[in-house]
Amino acid sequence: MSRTSYSPHVSDDAASNTSRRSKTREDVVVNSSDFDAEVVASAPRLSGPALTAAIAFVAGTGFTLFGYDQGVMSALLTAKQFENVFPQVAIPKDGSGNHATLQSFVVAIYEVGCLIGALSNLWVGDWLGRRKTIVVGGIIMVIGAILQTASYSYAQLVVARIITGLGNGLNTSTVPSYHAECSPAARRGSLIMIEGSLITFGIMISYWIDFAFFWISGSTAQWRVPIALQIVLALIMIVGISFLPESPRWLAKHGRDAEALAVISALDDKPHTDAGVQQTYHGIREAIAAESHHGNDSSPLREVFTNGRSQNFRRAFLGVVVQCFQQITGINLITYYATLLFERLGIDDVKARIIAAANGTEYFLASLIAIALIDRIGRRPLMLFGAIGQTITMVLLAVLGSIDTSGTQVASAVLLFVFNSFFAVGWLGMTWLYPAEIVGLRIRAPANAFSTASNWTFNFMVVMVTGPAFNNISWRTYIVFASLNAFIIPIVYLFFPETAGRSLEDMDVVFALAYNEGVSPVKVSLRKDIPPAGSPEADEILGISGRDGSVREDASRSEKAS
Repeated sequence: MSRTSYSPHVSDDAASNTSRRSKTREDVVVNSSDFDAEVVASAPRLSGPALTAAIAFVAGTGFTLFGYDQGVMSALLTAKQFENVFPQVAIPKDGSGNHATLQSFVVAIYEVGCLIGALSNLWVGDWLGRRKTIVVGGIIMVIGAILQTASYSYAQLVVARIITGLGNGLNTSTVPSYHAECSPAARRGSLIMIEGSLITFGIMISYWIDFAFFWISGSTAQWRVPIALQIVLALIMIVGISFLPESPRWLAKHGRDAEALAVISALDDKPHTDAGVQQTYHGIREAIAAESHHGNDSSPLREVFTNGRSQNFRRAFLGVVVQCFQQITGINLITYYATLLFERLGIDDVKARIIAAANGTEYFLASLIAIALIDRIGRRPLMLFGAIGQTITMVLLAVLGSIDTSGTQVASAVLLFVFNSFFAVGWLGMTWLYPAEIVGLRIRAPANAFSTASNWTFNFMVVMVTGPAFNNISWRTYIVFASLNAFIIPIVYLFFPETAGRSLEDMDVVFALAYNEGVSPVKVSLRKDIPPAGSPEADEILGISGRDGSVREDASRSEKAS
């Protein structure tokens, strides 16, 4: 007989810790047959591989849009019609004036919008739910893209890019969480790394579209159409998400247990009474119970700044740091300024655009390698591999830049491809996957808002300083980024736990066990003897059951029901 709907508690002692709360719906045992009927009635339209593929498609569309929006400005900055409408971005050959700063500003201001959007998710993310937040983000991006396309002044373009960024910030702080919460542990890494690949796919198609419209030199369609095309991707995402279920973790967190179980059942393509489906469901419920027990009446935002057994602050901080690290690698000095970088190497207008588009294509192809490796060798090895390769590449770019001959310019162009390859394997999709799986369910929305805000803050910094840096210190800019990449290596090795092969709730067990034993979570994450979430051993580690023989309230109810 299937289990009843409940909220798992430890014992009477644990229950008494939440007595300040009103008697909630989780404390009421629902008639099993009624609950089963509700689960069946809540079944999503799709199930199994079709549902998994649909979620991956919609999430991937969101990240293709993200990549397209990042890359589309690269070649437009030096397009004739763009410079005619916005002369502030045209840098004189003698480098005089503040044009380099204004050019960097109109590119980087997009990140400010993204930052605001990500931080707004602190309040709206858990309130609206994952699906509605993505819809709102998509609608805002459509409005921003329309305003960008219709721009006739520098100020209007700046405002329009902030609005577009606001929508993208909402999406990039929500889509990875939604996809992670709807993915099986064994394939979660590869599924979300596909999102990273689709960022580069968006960058690639934006470069080639820019190149195609480069030849329309007599009309502002040269830059307006490439910007407007992102609306198509946004509409696909908005329509697609309406056919998908809400995240089972968010549903369970908000007491919609039957719907949560129905979604888990559909994702696994098994009956909701299946043992594996039940363990996943109860693992989620127990994680919620443990977090509620230890968090008492604190809001999820306030709980981000707590530690104890849940290690919330440590875990949220890891998400913030990994997003920071992605940006200080220097990847966006290539993504946003690829065409300009190749022109600085003495390559003419047309060839610079072709090579930039080829660079984006190779970037996309290299990112596919990570999909095959992420769940096989884990997160840490890929991050370390990428950081080491990026450090070496930046050192070589600095050396070759100091020599500056025709031969070294060709070699430097090749190294920009090499850098993209190392980054695509080690860091591209990783920083959207890792923050979503390292934190607990209760703080996932605010924690991912903070981590995504970190991404956009450091993204803004890098994009803003790149133009003036190359104008003032030239090739020495690469030395700065070589040092930053080298700094990443020991930090990842010492402080970043492995998450591969574990469910999102298993990571609660890893951090709780590390806290109980007073050891590093990195060491615990590499052990093979960690009990899975939902098991009695894991409950004891989490503090949901005690050594005194007290049993989980849900277990006793389940026995009575059966």
